[in-house]
Amino acid sequence: MNTIKVTGLKKYFRVYKRKEGLIPTINSLFHRKYSEVKAVDGISFSIREGELVGFIGPNGAGKTTTLKCLSGLLYHSSGIVEVLGYIPFERKADFLKKISLVMGQKNQLWWDLPAVESFRLNKEIYELSEDVYRKNLDELTGLLDVGSLINQPVRQLSLGQRMKMELIAALIHHPKVLFLDEPTIGLDIVMQKKMRDFIGNYNKKYKATILLTSHYMADVKELCRRVIIINKGKLIYDGSLESLSQKYSFHKIITVHFYSDAPENKLKNLGEIKLIEGSKAVLKVDKEKAKNVTVQLLEKNKVRDLTVEEPELEDIISFVFEGKSV
Repeated sequence: MNTIKVTGLKKYFRVYKRKEGLIPTINSLFHRKYSEVKAVDGISFSIREGELVGFIGPNGAGKTTTLKCLSGLLYHSSGIVEVLGYIPFERKADFLKKISLVMGQKNQLWWDLPAVESFRLNKEIYELSEDVYRKNLDELTGLLDVGSLINQPVRQLSLGQRMKMELIAALIHHPKVLFLDEPTIGLDIVMQKKMRDFIGNYNKKYKATILLTSHYMADVKELCRRVIIINKGKLIYDGSLESLSQKYSFHKIITVHFYSDAPENKLKNLGEIKLIEGSKAVLKVDKEKAKNVTVQLLEKNKVRDLTVEEPELEDIISFVFEGKSV
């Protein structure tokens, strides 16, 4: 069963083209020129119930605009959008009670009040009974280990603690669909890991459908089996991470540790030397040649350790954005 269905989604904006100077500014009062920005340009995809999908692209690709269309904050220019069988822009009460949008760069908590006051407000908005509210709150604060912090003013919390509170506020009603826009932005490595663990556990426990955007590839690699990539408003890939690597990567990365200094002269003819540091060497080799290169390295050199890997996901994604191969 598809929870999210998007067909030919387009969202265009008219942007005023302003010129410098006093005279152009005065003229603009009577005649203005506009340009059309295609934030989202005819993308189509569907997401099944319980899927956790990575939605990635460079800055300005149209990710946040798409999430806003899916959550009903923006009305699309054309196309068909359905979430849980609802048309998001109609913003029906039943629909809003089943979804949530978390934006890492925005907050819904009252700055000078304890986070629990915002939770109480959401309890009333989502019409939760006291028993359900208390049960959900205890469960979420326990999972995120912030039970002792919910009565502190939000301004006294660290960034990581505030993001946990934002998640609690967004999940207090146990939504069936969760849109996460950069939920780990600005967090340190330890806190990013904790947030990823929580999101993954929430997805498994409640079978929630989650669409996640992130510039941190660690988020995507750990949480998502499937990724949707958009660039300049267009969908350029929709499939598994494994297939992405196979489709766009035509090289292997071979890391070799020799017993003595790496023989640079011998390595030049085997592939592109990415790094030589003492006894360590890193080579970029065509996939078809990787096996033979590995054999040559082992037969003709005293090798202490050797590993053959796919290129890093970050490298593959960056080259996909640029329309190249790695």
